[in-house]
Amino acid sequence: MSSFITEETEGFVRKIGLNRPEKRNAMNIALIEQLSGALSRAEADETVRVCVLFAHGTVFTAGLDLMDVFPRLGEAQTLFSAAGIDPWATHGPARTKPLIMAVHGKCLTLGIELMLAADITVASEDATFEQIEIDRGIFPFGGGTARWVRTMGWGNAMQYLLTGDALDAREAHRLGLVQRVVSREALMETAMGLATRIASKPPLAIQATLESARTAVLEGERAAAEKLLPAIQRLATTEDVQEALSAHFERRPATFRGR
Repeated sequence: MSSFITEETEGFVRKIGLNRPEKRNAMNIALIEQLSGALSRAEADETVRVCVLFAHGTVFTAGLDLMDVFPRLGEAQTLFSAAGIDPWATHGPARTKPLIMAVHGKCLTLGIELMLAADITVASEDATFEQIEIDRGIFPFGGGTARWVRTMGWGNAMQYLLTGDALDAREAHRLGLVQRVVSREALMETAMGLATRIASKPPLAIQATLESARTAVLEGERAAAEKLLPAIQRLATTEDVQEALSAHFERRPATFRGR
């Protein structure tokens, strides 16, 4: 099988690259399964604290490879979770480690839904975004319908979901679809800088922050509030909290081990 995903580790950061440039990184079944596998390996690797997802080639992704995937849409319940972590966070176990996206060039359909399922997105100035499922007679089935609305409000979301019109990077930033817009040359440096900064923080606290925030979004603030005290009590007994306190009083940088 061809390798449609690259994996490289720098410090505590796992760089995962979409690697089907000759097809504009269109997501066929093999790429989807390999991306799921890469995220699952990162999740299981205790030396990895943050992931950065980027793309090789001139565009981020042309979206779903319809000719390859459509014949197997009947298997959709298992397709996106067969290899472990679902990159779109609609099926299967959830990630516990932050995922940062570095997006350049065209980003269509499932690529946008990857962004909406991730935690932070950095886009280059040349990035454009199109959710064009409506033109194919379908709708965004990677979590996009809910997350577009959650991210930018009903009217803003419907303006693009119902027309398939393109957004440029600045408009995507204004609406909250991306968090930073930088030059193409600074894209990976910016994403890796964010990832490295996050990776220097206490891993258990990072995971607890993500879990609490997701609970609030998916189950409501009351459900999240009920878990706050037990979660903070667990964290208070960790070695990382003791290290944070010691480092503060000793006026030195803290070194966190995720324990």
